[in-house]
Amino acid sequence: MNDVRLPLGDIAETFVRWLIDTMGWFFDGLRAIFLAIYDSLEWVLQTPPFWVIIVVLAVLAFWAKGLWLAVGTAVGLLIIVGVDQWDNAMQSLALVIVASVIALAIGIPLGIWAARSDTVSAIVRPVLDFLQTMPAFVYLIPALMLFRVGVVPGIVATIVFALAPGVRLTELGIRGVDREIVEAGHAFGASPGRILRQIQLPLAMPSIMAGVNQVIMLSLSMVVIAGMVGARGLGGDVVQSLQKIDIALGVEAGLSVVVIAMILDRMTSALATRGARGAGGRARGRGLGFGFGAWRAGVPTQPTAAASAPSASAPSASAPSA
Repeated sequence: MNDVRLPLGDIAETFVRWLIDTMGWFFDGLRAIFLAIYDSLEWVLQTPPFWVIIVVLAVLAFWAKGLWLAVGTAVGLLIIVGVDQWDNAMQSLALVIVASVIALAIGIPLGIWAARSDTVSAIVRPVLDFLQTMPAFVYLIPALMLFRVGVVPGIVATIVFALAPGVRLTELGIRGVDREIVEAGHAFGASPGRILRQIQLPLAMPSIMAGVNQVIMLSLSMVVIAGMVGARGLGGDVVQSLQKIDIALGVEAGLSVVVIAMILDRMTSALATRGARGAGGRARGRGLGFGFGAWRAGVPTQPTAAASAPSASAPSASAPSA
């Protein structure tokens, strides 16, 4: 029995090497695109003086939630400047933004598709289970072979690792929309696309924004792991502190990661709350407004049985008056 062994690892290695040999041009082009996007965003975050970025983020925090979040954002970023981790923090923030945007650009449409098709949902669900349970370090091996050492393998591994919550919570939010509101739209002739845009997506916005928050947090948790394959930023300093047993460097880099995580978490949570309040009210108004719009346009509606039946207590119009 000990001689029986499934060669799953050998099959996976053969497949990855086949991809490299046959589609190396594709992965080289993808690497160039990801690297260009990352370098551009890094330039935007690092070129201005640090206080400009702090002011911009503090204003965004004030708009999202108020004064206390703005003050906390400014203080946290000043702490990062004080421990001389500003450049590394901006590199890590650029990686998180690039990976999160790409993961959401894939995950939200896929979640919408899964919510509208039981077949797609049945196919996607085990794939997401696999992505969420596979150790994050495993993603680095094929990413490193396909995209070589640098920041791009870290971005790709982060996208794969953070993809699942965006898909799951988008599907959950759309499937959780009240069926009566959706049926009201269908009853008065709204197209499926209009129902999706004006009813389902706004009402599912709290769940979708929770997915956005989770994608960003999982992307940030991959910063340290990405540092192991040559990604610049705070992850590189954390890995270096592990190699040298440098407690001071590890604490400073780790604290910087915590500060960025808290800022992003509070801001996305506040934006989710603001968006859910406005979008939910507008969607319910549109759902009820389908009937009013049909009435204004002269579209006949089907009376209910209760409405068409004569009332037992009301006298008949033809009945003589007492």
